[in-house]
Amino acid sequence: MKKLFHSMLFIAFLLFSGIVAKAQAQTIPQKDLIQFSGVVVSNDSLQPLPYVNVIIHRTHRGTVTDFYGFYSFVAMKGDTIDFQYIGYKPSRYIIADTLTDNRYSLIQTMKRDTILMKEATIYPWPSKEEFKRAFLELQLPDDDMKRAQRNLELAQRKEIQDAVPYDGSINYKFVTAERQSRLYTAGQLPVNNILNPLAWAAFIKAWQDGAFKRKEKDEKY
Repeated sequence: MKKLFHSMLFIAFLLFSGIVAKAQAQTIPQKDLIQFSGVVVSNDSLQPLPYVNVIIHRTHRGTVTDFYGFYSFVAMKGDTIDFQYIGYKPSRYIIADTLTDNRYSLIQTMKRDTILMKEATIYPWPSKEEFKRAFLELQLPDDDMKRAQRNLELAQRKEIQDAVPYDGSINYKFVTAERQSRLYTAGQLPVNNILNPLAWAAFIKAWQDGAFKRKEKDEKY
């Protein structure tokens, strides 16, 4: 019984909605309806603006421009049309109520909107209390030895970095360069750097820098 009652109530609601819509359509004269179309472009570059909201101010109904900035929908003479787009200032256009044709086209330009925001300073602490506690617990080195040790950390990091083997991309570059050198000298004697002064200079500099010294590692058992 309840299901039948709800079904009858829903059918009555649909019939009432159709009657109201038909009555509203009959109250609007056909001569006042127009096909409102056009293109929305930027005022500085005249480039079409896609996905602009084109809304009738009175009824809050309208459409959205396509990828090329084109729009088209049914409006009434005398309607106020709002154009809204993120990054641009809202604009408004009033359709003349003295039009004699049922079609009207408009090229609407929109100006860029510049929003000035206040300067924001980012701190590593979420609050002043956290900063105060971190500042009070900060332990600065009070002698030259600790400061020197702290400065030498970069050298230790560089030594560790030099000891890390090359990754796949660097190895690939080395193999590609060696293969290219073999192809370049294919069918002839390979290049000999014994008489190359630049190679000797690089060798002597590496020798002076200690590149060929045996690295001794302290092993603790």
